[in-house]
Amino acid sequence: MFGITTLHDWTPQAGPVICWHASPAAKANAAEAPVSPVPPSYQQTQHLRRYSDHAARGLDMSRLMIFTWDVPGRCDIRAMSYAINAHIRRHDTYHSWFEYRDARRIVRHTIADPADIELVPVDHGQLTPEELRDHISTPQPLQWDCFFFGVVQSDHHFTFYASIAHLCVDPMIVGVLFTEIHMMYAALVGGDAPVELPEAGRYGDYCVRQRAEMDALTADSPEVRAWIEFAANNGGTLPYFPLPLGDLSVPYAGRLVTETLLDERRTERFERACVAAGARFSGGVFGCAGLTQRELTGAETFSVVTTTDTRRTPTELMTTGWFTGLVPVTVGVGAGLFEDAAQSAQASFDAGIELAIVPFDRVLELAPAEAGLGRPRPGNFVMSFLDASIAPLSAVANSDLNFRIYDEGRVSHQVSLWVIRLQHETKVTVLFPDNPVARESVGRYIQAMKSAYVRVADGGRVFAHSRAPLTALT
Repeated sequence: MFGITTLHDWTPQAGPVICWHASPAAKANAAEAPVSPVPPSYQQTQHLRRYSDHAARGLDMSRLMIFTWDVPGRCDIRAMSYAINAHIRRHDTYHSWFEYRDARRIVRHTIADPADIELVPVDHGQLTPEELRDHISTPQPLQWDCFFFGVVQSDHHFTFYASIAHLCVDPMIVGVLFTEIHMMYAALVGGDAPVELPEAGRYGDYCVRQRAEMDALTADSPEVRAWIEFAANNGGTLPYFPLPLGDLSVPYAGRLVTETLLDERRTERFERACVAAGARFSGGVFGCAGLTQRELTGAETFSVVTTTDTRRTPTELMTTGWFTGLVPVTVGVGAGLFEDAAQSAQASFDAGIELAIVPFDRVLELAPAEAGLGRPRPGNFVMSFLDASIAPLSAVANSDLNFRIYDEGRVSHQVSLWVIRLQHETKVTVLFPDNPVARESVGRYIQAMKSAYVRVADGGRVFAHSRAPLTALT
């Protein structure tokens, strides 16, 4: 089992809680860690600026990646301590903390020797579900130990949880945690030797390389020109969700909604329709999003940004950190044909994938004033496709671990949409500002999207024009 939900929905069975926190000695070592010449990545810089801006305005933004899964039996504390500390010491992303002086001066401090880092188990006793949710959501990105791990012990199993600042990791951490903590723990309690792992890369090396590559860009670099053109076609910034979201000058907590788009049979037929159109499943996903927007608004062009992993070398594939970049996607849907939309989406994504290494913040730094570019507005739209039917997510999704990813439900200003392909179905999950206008708009959007997917899977080819109920002509 696999799912994305809000932390409010987490209600583990009652039981004693053991949490691994940084030891006093480790905290002292971190406090004395010297300044490092390694710059923060662009992803980290943007995140720390947003966090500090929100904090200055008294707002609490989402900042964590939280995961849970279930393991049979009683937790072997010694074995779990080994697995957790091996993971933390292995990856340099956990070895730094940031001193935020101002938006332009963010200074990294790094613990030189990973052996000086130790997380120790602390008995928290019995916690109510509300106390447990408060406990798991406490790390913040301006503290070094912005990560912890724990277990809730029940009669016949325990629930493992990890709460890690997004500053340190990206979604690829799912497979890493599964291997380095779950499989390592299973090997140890089974009497086997520790799992042998390939040498990990260093996130600091990526940060240095990224900064050098971005410093070499100019306003005339092809990647920058492509981003400027994309933003110019979207009001000078990144695309906005196509339906009303209410007054976003008012802070709203995030709300998460998940619905099934396709069952197993229709998922297979949808993939065949994508292949017949000369696209992959992902092209069909963005093509359907374009057709959905066309039906709701009449727009003949659909634009969105989608997330992708920017790891490029074998070493980086073994590196834990924040590598996620954005790909601009533009889909022509004027003819209302799924084949055309899927082809257009696939071509746009494939052509734009190299732009993911260029953060939009860097584009804003380089763009000439006459380009009129600005930062994303509240209500910007980010769409992602996750294929949990193949590795590495399939190992987690197809297990019996009851694996869950949680959003904290803190202040949300954008709409994030994930289409998730699982072994037996395809789902959509949407995170949006929780107000009545946005709830109504997102509900309409999901229903239109579901209808589009079903019609494609059932052989529909041509979608009627805008603002009328979805109609497919075969």
